[in-house]
Amino acid sequence: MSAVPVPQVQFRPMRASDVADVAALERSLYAFPWSAGNFRDSVEAGYDCRVACDGSRLIGYAILMIALDEAHLLNLAVASDWQGQGLGRAFLDHMLAIGKAAGVQIVYLEVRPSNQAARQLYKRAGFQQIAIRPAYYPALQGREDALFLGLTL
Repeated sequence: MSAVPVPQVQFRPMRASDVADVAALERSLYAFPWSAGNFRDSVEAGYDCRVACDGSRLIGYAILMIALDEAHLLNLAVASDWQGQGLGRAFLDHMLAIGKAAGVQIVYLEVRPSNQAARQLYKRAGFQQIAIRPAYYPALQGREDALFLGLTL
């Protein structure tokens, strides 16, 4: 796991007070975003919810649900003006390290086949496709499959 250093960025636990900003960033990135309630529920459920900040500006977020020796990366996103600079990989590596420290042996996630940047990020990190979840995501026309990926830590 080697990420491009992003020294000015700080990763920290997501707080309830971050939810509105996280939801706004999510809406700016996706046609079918999670709601503020989805993020609030994740924080309240005790999932490992993290944010990436450049000073006081929230520029990314990630949600990792850990259960025993498995984890599911439910969401990971980076502000559009920070994409392509290594922050996604640094954040992914950060979340994987959290999982590993918690005793996680395998991490799962879903990704849209149309999200080429995310697919490349996960491939470079060593994730392998396990299955396809048909019609998993809402799409502008109908539904889109999800690629179900896994990484053994």
